[in-house]
Amino acid sequence: MNLSPINERFVLHFGEMGSRWGVNRTVGQMYALLFLSPKPLNSDEIAEQLGFSRSNVSMGMKELLSWKLCKLVHKPGDRRDYFETPKDVWEIFRSLVEEKRKREIEPTLTLLRDALMDEAMSDEDRHAQQRMREMHELIELATGWFDEVQHLSPETLENLMRLGSKVQKVLSFAGALRPGNRD
Repeated sequence: MNLSPINERFVLHFGEMGSRWGVNRTVGQMYALLFLSPKPLNSDEIAEQLGFSRSNVSMGMKELLSWKLCKLVHKPGDRRDYFETPKDVWEIFRSLVEEKRKREIEPTLTLLRDALMDEAMSDEDRHAQQRMREMHELIELATGWFDEVQHLSPETLENLMRLGSKVQKVLSFAGALRPGNRD
């Protein structure tokens, strides 16, 4: 790798995390490099800095584009394709969550809806459908909430997220004040 030590550490970490997030190591590293880059990079620059083959970079960039985690840009007078990540981390977060929703949550909701439409033939089936109904309701509630908050400004969304930790502190404090919880 042709990177500074701090950038290399970040890029390597994202490569390792990539497999946990549903992309391969090289795609995770390419994303991290683009995220840190102060300017758009072309495939040759990405391949050179990471030590990857040009074809590996080409396939990885297609995957990042499909996840909407980077975008294609052009420079005047240059025919090459350049890539960059969105500048706003909230935009990246929203894109990632939306793509995860399309790829993972929507198929699960479809399966649950279909299973709930089937006629239960036994007590075991009725029990299974009840559990699926509970899961369906939870996922619908969570996705409905996400639909509402994704339209909030980044500042409002950040305040909402910070509110969660404050509520937890208040609840913990209130629990400590209950009779029988005193040391």
